[in-house]
Amino acid sequence: MLSKYSMDSMKVLCVHAHFDDYEFVAAGTFELWRRKFGDKIKTSVLICTDGAAGHQFRTRNETAKMRLAEQQASAKIGGYDFQLLHLPDGRVPREIEPPGMNTLAALWKAIRDFEPDYLFCPPFVTDPLAGIHTDHQNVADAVRRAAYMINVPHAFTPEYPEDETKSRPCKVPVILNVYDPYASSVIPFDLAVDIEPAFDLLCEMSFCHKSQIVEWLPWVGRHEMEPPKTLEQWKQIQRARLLHRNQILGIQSPRLKEVFTVTAWGEIPTVEQLVRDFPALASETNLSNLEKRLVRWRSGV
Repeated sequence: MLSKYSMDSMKVLCVHAHFDDYEFVAAGTFELWRRKFGDKIKTSVLICTDGAAGHQFRTRNETAKMRLAEQQASAKIGGYDFQLLHLPDGRVPREIEPPGMNTLAALWKAIRDFEPDYLFCPPFVTDPLAGIHTDHQNVADAVRRAAYMINVPHAFTPEYPEDETKSRPCKVPVILNVYDPYASSVIPFDLAVDIEPAFDLLCEMSFCHKSQIVEWLPWVGRHEMEPPKTLEQWKQIQRARLLHRNQILGIQSPRLKEVFTVTAWGEIPTVEQLVRDFPALASETNLSNLEKRLVRWRSGV
């Protein structure tokens, strides 16, 4: 069975800041969904910056063009759609600023146009001692702020004029936070998905982003990695990195996992719905604690 909202199909959307973010936090789960539901599921990625920032020797214009081409190559391998967030004036944000009306309007429209059952985005970090990536934090803030207005018609008619005498209901998605290495020490997880069957494909997709994994990430030094020269080298590096992530998350398993945290930003799901819809939930999933939280949210206490 698919989502409780539609017995015919399901849509899932990942909203993130940068080209290549998706491949490192949700692509395994999306791929397992595709394998489970086939043509009854539509997966999409919404990227909220133009990709021009973050390179040590390429120009901003060259970097933006290269990263767009890399994402197109990844999407072809992964079989997902992707789009860039366009502001009401048609521009793609350079960086995501703290969400003002233009950003909220653009995100509201993109979500309403796709109408996902599940939406994934970065976590919003509140611990002042925790490090953050500004773009990730602002995307999370924007999704959280826009979430209530998803089913509010004409919320942004100054930005997107329309006939205000006609309205349509819009599905509000279940909104989950993905793992964010910048906030890994302060964000707990609810759901763990065993992505081992999708690992080889994940590596092929992420290896498309050579401007990142071959050029930028080794130079910036945050991930302490040697530039991979081949796909096989990248698979070894990526497996080591993901196993290290398991350890950080307290997952004592040699199998690779993606983890997610359920929020109250959008629709409040039931545990039964999540178990029914999510592919390959692993034993590290903590359903009892999640159930208590979801019940509390639904009761309004």
